[in-house]
Amino acid sequence: MAGVDVARYRGGVVARAVAITLLAGLVRLILGALTPLFPDETYYWDWSRHLSGGYFDHPPLIAWLIRFGTLIAGDTPAGVRLGPIIAGTLAGLFIADSARRLTGDRAAVNAALVFALMPLSAAGLVLATPDAPLFACAAATIWAVIRALDAPARSRAALQWWAVAGIFLGLAMASKYTAVLLPLGIVVALLVRRGLRHRLAEPGPYVATVIAVVVFSPVIVWNAEHGWASFAFQLSHGLTRATGSVLKRELDLVGGQLGLVTPVLFVMLVLAVVRSGHTGTRALLAIVATVVFGFFMYSATKRRPEANWPALAYVPGILVLVAHAGTPRWDKWLRGGLVLAGVLTAVTYVNTFTPVLPVPARRDPVARSHGWKELADSVNQTYGPRLSISSHRTWVGADRYQEASELAFHLPDRPQTFSLNLTTRPNHYDFWPQFPERAHPRDGLLLVVDEVAGEHPTLKSLSQHFESVVQKEMVTLAREGDPVKYLRIWHLERWRGTWPERPLRSRS
Repeated sequence: MAGVDVARYRGGVVARAVAITLLAGLVRLILGALTPLFPDETYYWDWSRHLSGGYFDHPPLIAWLIRFGTLIAGDTPAGVRLGPIIAGTLAGLFIADSARRLTGDRAAVNAALVFALMPLSAAGLVLATPDAPLFACAAATIWAVIRALDAPARSRAALQWWAVAGIFLGLAMASKYTAVLLPLGIVVALLVRRGLRHRLAEPGPYVATVIAVVVFSPVIVWNAEHGWASFAFQLSHGLTRATGSVLKRELDLVGGQLGLVTPVLFVMLVLAVVRSGHTGTRALLAIVATVVFGFFMYSATKRRPEANWPALAYVPGILVLVAHAGTPRWDKWLRGGLVLAGVLTAVTYVNTFTPVLPVPARRDPVARSHGWKELADSVNQTYGPRLSISSHRTWVGADRYQEASELAFHLPDRPQTFSLNLTTRPNHYDFWPQFPERAHPRDGLLLVVDEVAGEHPTLKSLSQHFESVVQKEMVTLAREGDPVKYLRIWHLERWRGTWPERPLRSRS
């Protein structure tokens, strides 16, 4: 009878971890359906209309996930975010089961709570960004590696789990290039920990590597066909030397973690990694987390980092945290960290619908999703009538990909738009046919640019290539009347058939 009671208890604990993860996923789905899309999300949505083996900014898995969601729920915020939110929920399940296998059922519940409540995942995984498939595939990779290390060395079971790890690792790298830090961390751990070093003598890690490269190969092929553009961009994006204080960039990186993970959980996670021991799977996970976070600490010496860049470190980091041998004092701090994480996440959720943070809209990240429908309506007031009264087509474009993709999503019939990129950084719009390749002489272009004092440099570049340039409405992107930015619509009439010189880039 006692055995039955224990089994029933254990089953209830595991079910609790699953329920916590699924409930968190449901909350994210509801929030995602009710929140307007951010510019990066509409950019990735535009990718999903042109499925490919790669894109300029990132690997392709986010585009494929978005296409999956829009096939089910349409071109809506819910449709765009459905696939990524499912991926984030799967990440939580893999993390919880990994914690259970590593330490026990209680750790599974704690891992589920940490992942569900910390703002990095609770808010970040609402969005359709590459972090969602990265979390899912990285968590699955680590889950499979734990299974492989649990199996006897050189056994068939170990080889099978290494192969599964290779599949998920390839998918992780097809989500975000930083996933390459996972195998790097694993190799470092196998080399420096004597108790793990014998694993390098079995075929599993090498089989996993080969499989990962095969799964990732479409991204390699795409890059080879496009001058290695995506690889080069990401390397320069993360490691190009920047001006300013290195110390400030390092403090900004750490400060960002305090906000995304909470100060309590971040400090506890660091302590758990330091105290992880020198042998076993916990040591491997601690080393992987250290390698990932250490890379971005190094990156911060070169360039100002974004707070979410080290997010990959928290997949193994959460497992080390919940596996740490808890004293009553440690458990008390963990409960406090979870409460603080829940409060911060709740404030973030509330702020999504009504501004409660004491910051102006231009500094509120949520406000960046507001005003785009109004911009599209203003453009359509000019764009729509031009199609019906003119024998020449009027196209829609913008100076940057953010405005171009939001217009593509919000305009009626979701037309092709152009991001001209004449004065901004290159992006994947450069690889699709641009205005000079699609338009005919005497066509028009409705162009959205920032409202600036004097002549905008993009307009200055284009004015000689059109017979007239007419100023149209200024649109204020705002959240509840609080301005975020000011944009101006211009009508460039009767294209002359010429275009400013710009660097040539290969196009798919």
